Formats: sequence, structure tokens, C-alpha cells
Amino acid sequence: MQSVLRITKALADNNRLRIIMALGESSELCACQIIALLEISGATVSRHLSILQNAGLLQSRKDGRWMHYRLVDDNADPMAREALDWISHSLKISKKSRKDIRKLKTILKTDPEMLCQRQRKN
Repeated sequence: MQSVLRITKALADNNRLRIIMALGESSELCACQIIALLEISGATVSRHLSILQNAGLLQSRKDGRWMHYRLVDDNADPMAREALDWISHSLKISKKSRKDIRKLKTILKTDPEMLCQRQRKN
């Protein structure tokens, strides 16, 4: 029961759904790319990522100063995988998701170092 509650609470936020959609389109994203997509503060993005990770929906890895995030793989909790599959399928029809996907393609063409520099200046 606790696992279901953590997952449903984690999915009950527009920005967290956008993160899941973006990670479904790209195998892995660094935090600065997610910040650029959502256009919200790094601290807020970090909190959203932590909630998703604690719910068992995301995995992370550190590479130097970069934090990279991806959706959990097929070996994860079956409830988490089912929730991600349902959300990913459902979001594909959303206009906001299609707009985010176009924006993400532009972000992925930008050097992550440049994204981080821009974010530090703001």
C-alpha cells in the first residue's frame, strides 16, 4: 500500500509528469536539461526529482558535477513500471507534452555546460 501511495503522490504534480514525459523521450537527462525544459528554479527541480526517485520511478547517477536521471528499468518494482507505462502512454496525446518534446529536442542540441552557465547567471 505504501508503494502505491508514494507513486500516486509523486505523479500528482504537473512538473513531475513533464519530467517523466521528457525522460521517456530521452534515455537520460542531466538536471540542467530538466531545469531548462521546465523553466523553474534548480532547487524546485531538485525537489521534484527527489520525490520521483523516492517513489521508485527514477534512477540517478553522478558523473563529476553532473547528476543524470533516467526512468527505472524493467527490473524495477512492477507497480512503478506499470505507472510509468500508463503515464507515458497517456501523455503522448497531450498538447503540452508535444510542445515539451519539441523544446527538449532543442535543449538536447545545446551543450549541457552552456545550459549550466546560463542557469548560474540567472
